[in-house]
Amino acid sequence: MRTATCGRSTSVTEIYLDNNSTTQPLPEVIETVARHLCESYGNPSSRHSIGRKARRVLEDSREQIALLLGATPAELLFTSGGTEANNLAVLGLTPQHTGTLLISPGEHPSNLEPCKIRERQGWKLETIPVDSSGLFPADVSSYPPFAWEQVRLAAVILAHNETGVIQQIEPLLEQARRYGFPVHLDGVQVVGKLPLQFRQLGATTLSFGAHKFHGPRGVGGLLIREGVRLTPDFAVGGLQETGRRAGTEPVALIAGMAKALELWHKTQAARTAHVAQLRDHFAARLQAIAAPAIVNGEAASRLPNTLNISFPGADGEALLVALDLEGIACSLGSACASGSIEPTPILVAMGLAPERYRSAVRLTLSHLNTRDEIEAAASRIAEIVKYLR
Repeated sequence: MRTATCGRSTSVTEIYLDNNSTTQPLPEVIETVARHLCESYGNPSSRHSIGRKARRVLEDSREQIALLLGATPAELLFTSGGTEANNLAVLGLTPQHTGTLLISPGEHPSNLEPCKIRERQGWKLETIPVDSSGLFPADVSSYPPFAWEQVRLAAVILAHNETGVIQQIEPLLEQARRYGFPVHLDGVQVVGKLPLQFRQLGATTLSFGAHKFHGPRGVGGLLIREGVRLTPDFAVGGLQETGRRAGTEPVALIAGMAKALELWHKTQAARTAHVAQLRDHFAARLQAIAAPAIVNGEAASRLPNTLNISFPGADGEALLVALDLEGIACSLGSACASGSIEPTPILVAMGLAPERYRSAVRLTLSHLNTRDEIEAAASRIAEIVKYLR
């Protein structure tokens, strides 16, 4: 079992399997943030030497993050996290009076809600269908007969936060190139988990948040393809971030985010192999000792750390509560939608039977998890599932 870190006083029975909600900041990240809170406390917009020192840290971090994500520094706008980045992209890319917005089923609330704002303002909201694995059609001819010439933005999740399924976006990007509309990708679950080159991807914008890859909470970013104009819809009143997002940049948090991404980049192969092996072993153990146990989205390419699994005959809500009492932290879906008793939209859209989507839980790992933890978690989950059945 992992020992307590970051000053937490924890029981050895506690196993954290909710890393798609947030991750534990690494010691090197904490040290970086603390150091810059002390050393780089100036306002980076100030023209005196203390402000210029903070500005150097800010721009060095911008250059480092942009390089690791295959973008230019000018294409990186800092935000308070993935939620603000998604909001800013959707609202900032739709200054027109009306048009059609394309989304996917089960979008994260931070992507869906700004789309609904536009819908209330007269926009048409269309949903791209998915198959039983949660994937878009593999070719353009299989897409619904949307009025493509009316599409003004497609805003879709690149890798699903609940199933881990990595979306097939090339057909959509092909249509975007053909009809000239922008594509925003919610990349919050991808950055710091999978290699990503923004320029090569072909999207207009892409969002990310530091706390998903062992960075600090309260900071993230939006990559914006060079030459694209983003119209600020909120957070006005300052010229920071080249006038696209007002507010003094949190230099220490941004430096911490750069450090977290740097650490991931240096160890990405080992981390990916480790979490993928743990995930697959976890699934196999659960299918062996808690059958029937069905992995949702198993046939598709998925994030290496994400396991969405159903236990037909057991209620997901009851299972979540029982697991928490047994020291296992996991979830039923997005943390930003917690409290909802509605079935997870993406699982419904995939056409799963009610006994599947109502018994599903999301177990998400990080490189900090161990084989012993996974063995212990599988045993506890199996016992609880058998009891609930």
